[in-house]
Amino acid sequence: MFGLGLPELFLIFLIGLLIFGPKKIPEMAKSMGKGISEFKKATRETQRELNGVLEDPEKPVTAAASPTAASTEQK
Repeated sequence: MFGLGLPELFLIFLIGLLIFGPKKIPEMAKSMGKGISEFKKATRETQRELNGVLEDPEKPVTAAASPTAASTEQK
């Protein structure tokens, strides 16, 4: 894992404990976990959309999603 062994990870944890204190570390870990889960969710959504476009490239884009289609309808 990036060339870090158990002693290095322990030292990083100890420094974090000294800087932030024991009460702040769980809050930071929770926030980091929420951020990672939101990133994964956004990545899955984007991947689903891209797969849909790649599977059916001939599928027409709806008027609401396409600004050019909306402008041609008004003419």
